[in-house]
Amino acid sequence: MKVAVVGATGMVGEVMLRVLAERKFPITDLLLVASERSVGKKLSYRDKDYIIIGLSDAVAARPDIAIFSAGGDTSLEWAPKFADAGTTVIDNSSAWRMDPDKKLVVPEINASTLTKMDKIIANPNCSTIQLVMALAPLHYKYKMKRAIVSTYQSVSGTGVKAVIQLDNETAGVQGEMAYPYPINRNALPHCDVFMENGYTKEEMKLAREPQKILDDRSFSISATAVRIPTSGGHSESVNVEFHHDFDLNEVRQILNDTPGVTVQDNPDTNTYPMPIYAHDKDEVFVGRIRRDESNRNTLNMWIVSDNLRKGAATNAVQIAEYLVKNKLV
Repeated sequence: MKVAVVGATGMVGEVMLRVLAERKFPITDLLLVASERSVGKKLSYRDKDYIIIGLSDAVAARPDIAIFSAGGDTSLEWAPKFADAGTTVIDNSSAWRMDPDKKLVVPEINASTLTKMDKIIANPNCSTIQLVMALAPLHYKYKMKRAIVSTYQSVSGTGVKAVIQLDNETAGVQGEMAYPYPINRNALPHCDVFMENGYTKEEMKLAREPQKILDDRSFSISATAVRIPTSGGHSESVNVEFHHDFDLNEVRQILNDTPGVTVQDNPDTNTYPMPIYAHDKDEVFVGRIRRDESNRNTLNMWIVSDNLRKGAATNAVQIAEYLVKNKLV
């Protein structure tokens, strides 16, 4: 199995390599790919040094799978070139997510839709992944009508520049800023760029991507995405209205029985999900599960996950695992 990791020197790329090693993904030939300024440098994977190569050389090597985490522009230009060479691309950018001809995949939910013909597969937005992991099993049971989502997203979702900004501000050091305002001791209701409708691109991803993943346009989602001064892990406050009523104990049981979801929900012991506990874990954690007493058939819950792992790297590797297991590459 020849595997290329495109964007291997980036924040998600580094986590991708760690996840591949942890999960013992069956790699016989590893290609580490990055921009021209990194070509020729060395990176270590499982105690072995690899020379970083460029995109043209990676395409010529015809890997079986290429996992992209190098930005939308790179994906738009290079993913088709890999696909034309026979490589199956798993792309972590937003470039292909809403393309009607490309699958948007969370393995626990819709990997079964994949075929050998799918040469470019989109990895959903990090906030979307943790959201649908909790909503999907409840939707199948109670049928969602509408969800209102407020996110509390870490600076690592922006990238290394934002992490450095938070570190600098915490230490009282002046430095380059990733955001238009300080992030330390602050909350920015501004994730990604603003669009003509007044929502940010991140908020519209949360509205549209779940419908595609679940292949269902019968429900609607409205989101407000907020950046907060945590270094890792995204949190979401979710209010979801169903067509059918539910039992809270049954809701907890359904979530507990969902692969990849862990319920942490005991107010008596102050047990609830937090980014500090989700760090470096692959599960999606759900808590604060309670009935909305202001509206019938409506549930409140709190969802937390490590955005660099299940929200990005782990989900992509799980897609690759499914492809290998089912002989789709």
